Amino acid sequence: MTNTFDHFSWLGLAGKVCVVTGAASGIGSAIAEQLAVAGAKVALLDLNGAAAKEAADALCGRGLTAIGIACDVSDEAAVIQAARRVNDELGPCTALVNNAGMLRPSALKSVTSDEWNKVLSVNLTAYLVCSRAFADQMNAAGGGSIVHVASIAASHPQTGSGAYSASKAGVLLLSRQIAAEWGPGIRSNAVCPGMIRTALSAKFYEEPGFEEKRAAVTASKRVGEPIDIANVTLFLLGDRSSYVTGAEVAVNGGMDAMLMDLVPRPGFNGTGRSQPTPR
Repeated sequence: MTNTFDHFSWLGLAGKVCVVTGAASGIGSAIAEQLAVAGAKVALLDLNGAAAKEAADALCGRGLTAIGIACDVSDEAAVIQAARRVNDELGPCTALVNNAGMLRPSALKSVTSDEWNKVLSVNLTAYLVCSRAFADQMNAAGGGSIVHVASIAASHPQTGSGAYSASKAGVLLLSRQIAAEWGPGIRSNAVCPGMIRTALSAKFYEEPGFEEKRAAVTASKRVGEPIDIANVTLFLLGDRSSYVTGAEVAVNGGMDAMLMDLVPRPGFNGTGRSQPTPR
């Protein structure tokens, strides 16, 4: 990784104050790192304050600009306090990445009201809370951009994770609602990751054959990495996407394109090309 900003200069992110929630690990960490390398001043918000500070200190050790802030995004008072600190220490925020999230695997018949509400409070309500907390700073600075990290589960139900899927579907509509209500000053877009290898899922890939099976259901024939989400997010935050708002970008290696290959068809499956139908 280089510390020069030349590679990213076309994005227009240098000097901008960017906030990333859930930034201490996984996708959030990759986004925060790439923003810092692009020359942005980055605030890393995370429930794990020690991990956020450690990640920020590591970036500062490379000559980049970052601060780590402990923040429970489901606590509106904590978010407002974090927003004040960002403004005081880095300046007004002009780019926000709503990324913090949680998963509580449970079928719709068995998920408790408390579990359901907790998932929605972190995965959906917190996105609104964070967006509102930084919107005034964006408007004061002349405009801004928000990227919401949703999921492929937002448009494709997955049994056993109904609360998560519902929350992510809500994120897509929230993103478009923000684009409609807060434009033209603030742009709002969503990124929908597919299968991404993170610390939370790393253990799965130790099982022999697991990665190959997952890769096989994508057109790219590989499992995604956090950097794949970071690259798209930086584009949506930067000046080059100034006419993009209310959009939803699928970053899933082409899983959608492979849907029909998952449906059993005599003479087709597993060949990659059409075969005569057996009589």
